[in-house]
Amino acid sequence: MSDNSVLAEGINLYNRNSFRDALTFFLSLPEEAEADSMELMYYIGLCYSKMGRYDDALLYLEQVVTAGKNKNRILQCRYILAVIYAISGRKRLAQFELNKLLELDYKPASVYSSLAYISWQQDEVDECISYYKKALDADSENLTALNGLGYVLACENRDLTEALSYCKRAVDGEPNSAACLDSLGWVYYKLGLFKEADKYVRQASKLNKENPEISEHLRLITEKRNS
Repeated sequence: MSDNSVLAEGINLYNRNSFRDALTFFLSLPEEAEADSMELMYYIGLCYSKMGRYDDALLYLEQVVTAGKNKNRILQCRYILAVIYAISGRKRLAQFELNKLLELDYKPASVYSSLAYISWQQDEVDECISYYKKALDADSENLTALNGLGYVLACENRDLTEALSYCKRAVDGEPNSAACLDSLGWVYYKLGLFKEADKYVRQASKLNKENPEISEHLRLITEKRNS
């Protein structure tokens, strides 16, 4: 029996988004099944990641990175590690993994966008803007980069006309995204166009009522409209 066939049932469960069942399958495989150990660790790590069990995911994905031989798997796992580190507040480790991907000549828009986000979180504004622009050089229609760059420019009161263009393109591509709608509304707020700002941020708030940043934007816009 080939390694692929040994893992096939679990991979099928994973592809159907049945992550818990897939994980149970992979963890219960007997040693005599002779599954490829790197592929097994890869899928176990993915399952844990999808389930939000990030510390468990790290244990497996780090092994694929350090001991694996499949370049595509290593690149993918490095990126997932970076995302997990960023989510869990370990920004320096996230930067390390992302910069390692660049060293390996893996330069999709997603890597630059992730570096931009981390730079923004660390108040490295110029680096953030530079990374978002590199992301758009790699993919001019990347919605994360369009939205992120527009929002950052608005927050910094830089090139607001350009920021408006970026955010409009992001909303055109993802009209039901609370993040994109909020960013567009925030640009309008910065431009002093409070009616338009209210329209888009209110839409964002309806889509994501619990987001404190959107709620704060809506409060500020409402104050301006009522003053």
